[in-house]
Amino acid sequence: MEKILIIGATGSTGKRIIEILNNSQSFEPVAMIRKEEQKTIFDDMEVKWVLADLEQDDFSPALKGIDKVIFAAGSGGDTGPDKTTEVDEKGAIKIIDAAKKAKVKKFIMLSSMGADEPSKHEKLEHYLKAKAAADQHLRDSGLDYTIVRPGALTDDLGMGKVKLAEKLDSTGEIPRDDVAFLLIMSLADPLVKNMTFDAIEGEEPIKSAMIELSRG
Repeated sequence: MEKILIIGATGSTGKRIIEILNNSQSFEPVAMIRKEEQKTIFDDMEVKWVLADLEQDDFSPALKGIDKVIFAAGSGGDTGPDKTTEVDEKGAIKIIDAAKKAKVKKFIMLSSMGADEPSKHEKLEHYLKAKAAADQHLRDSGLDYTIVRPGALTDDLGMGKVKLAEKLDSTGEIPRDDVAFLLIMSLADPLVKNMTFDAIEGEEPIKSAMIELSRG
């Protein structure tokens, strides 16, 4: 089984990813946590965890034995510009560099729609600029990657149906459940390899939408 480090494991989307991977026959989740007291969440689930913080500098212990990474952390854009820069930009860039050094096989990034045009979204401009910088660093890193840019995240029940494109011509929402599945499906090596794409809820099943996108 491939070991998958989940960064942002205690967040709403991260927890969904852990729950799905914990029932997988192919992947073993490893939760990255910032505080010792967070370990009980994952101990109860019988999920391995590592202690690390995106605002630190040495990630080598967290990446030891890791095959692939899913980056699902984020400030959410409403925690102030300093925190956004530290987590969404600098933190992401540091762990991308550490993942390259650790020779991980693939890095999956949870980004955001609008990261390609931050200036068009005044309230979220700083957040989207931080996301864009991290996305570009990943593309330039030499790592195999997938960058998923969902629309507004909701806590609605996932229906497993989406609309995907490298650049969608409309905005929209998408349940966190479906985003979690998109990130997990991106772990498959030939699927959406070295691609950046937008995602909102739609009419096409996730698997066939991703296969179609991969074929171009």
